[in-house]
Amino acid sequence: MQKRVTGIGGVFFKVKDPSKTKAWYQEHLGLQTDAYGSTFEWRSSENPQQKGFTQWSPMKDDTEYFKPSEKEFMINYRVENLVALVKELKAEGVTILDEIEDTEYGKFVHILDPDGHSIELWQPVDEVYDEMVEGRTKT
Repeated sequence: MQKRVTGIGGVFFKVKDPSKTKAWYQEHLGLQTDAYGSTFEWRSSENPQQKGFTQWSPMKDDTEYFKPSEKEFMINYRVENLVALVKELKAEGVTILDEIEDTEYGKFVHILDPDGHSIELWQPVDEVYDEMVEGRTKT
């Protein structure tokens, strides 16, 4: 099987007021934000021509997106082959929370770790994601 996790695709966390939080981070730490937070663009060490992205997203504290987890945050991990990985994870007894969702900017599925954290796995289509993103924080 190919690599499992290839990087962090995003950090999602609960806050009372996402707009206020994004404004604070923009003013004090220079993050450029949009409706979803901020996207950090980077280059692959194995292929410097290839862009990759990590999403930073404050979400409303009553979001259902992390369910069944009640934790305050969720990590999104980038993967190479989500279909093959889900097959392996099922065989290993990992709790798969939903079916693979196939979108124009990648495939997604949610799993549960042993501590009750919801984890989002993402097989990105970086070229499409690159065209969608507005709030970019350049490094």
